Amino acid sequence: MRPAPLVGAFLALGLCACHDANPQKSEEMLREIASMTRFSVDYTGVSSINPAVITALRKVDRSEFVPVEQRRFAFANQPLEIGHGQTISQPFIVALMTHVLELDSTDTVLEIGTGSGYQAAILAELVDNVYTIEIVEPLAKEAESLLVRLGYGNIFVRVGDGWFGWPENAPFDKIMVTAVAPKLPPELVSQLRIGGKMVLPVGDYDGYQELVLVEKVSESELNRTVILPVRFVPMTGEAAQYD
Repeated sequence: MRPAPLVGAFLALGLCACHDANPQKSEEMLREIASMTRFSVDYTGVSSINPAVITALRKVDRSEFVPVEQRRFAFANQPLEIGHGQTISQPFIVALMTHVLELDSTDTVLEIGTGSGYQAAILAELVDNVYTIEIVEPLAKEAESLLVRLGYGNIFVRVGDGWFGWPENAPFDKIMVTAVAPKLPPELVSQLRIGGKMVLPVGDYDGYQELVLVEKVSESELNRTVILPVRFVPMTGEAAQYD
């Protein structure tokens, strides 16, 4: 549910008390993010990442969210396999997607594609509550266990098909989707509050994909902004019938 490198091809426990296990490598990762942000500014219009997002990236130890055999690469600016055919996102993409949502501390955010829980942890450092859905049950259970161990009481994990969202807790201020969808999922659009934003990859599973920012102007009007070309693994479940 996470993208390949862009440049390579082009529950009430409070926030996490953990700290980066390797500050030097973490700072190297942040420098790589800054470099790639500058490199891609002509696509994205983003010349630097919000300092609050950088603080969250610095605080959350990415090595906690990758398998033991991948930990030597934990701070590399690249996606890493986490099992079940899924990956943890490239840090640049995590930073960019988080940045463009323009999060407020009081936001409630829906994430589609929990994976190992890394993106949810970044979001939870920045907002009130994160609701995250993972269709692969073993990943969802592992992520939930890890997030509880790390002290996140504002992240709520559900096993399910993200195409349908989490209607009981809608509307959401922001929505992030970390798998490519063939079109905007209508249920997610309906669960986004007016004035809210959603970021997601849209396109062909095996072809061209774009990272898109959607702002819900009214119940009948959406503003869409293409951010840059990306490569994500597909959203499965209901979404597969539209591919």
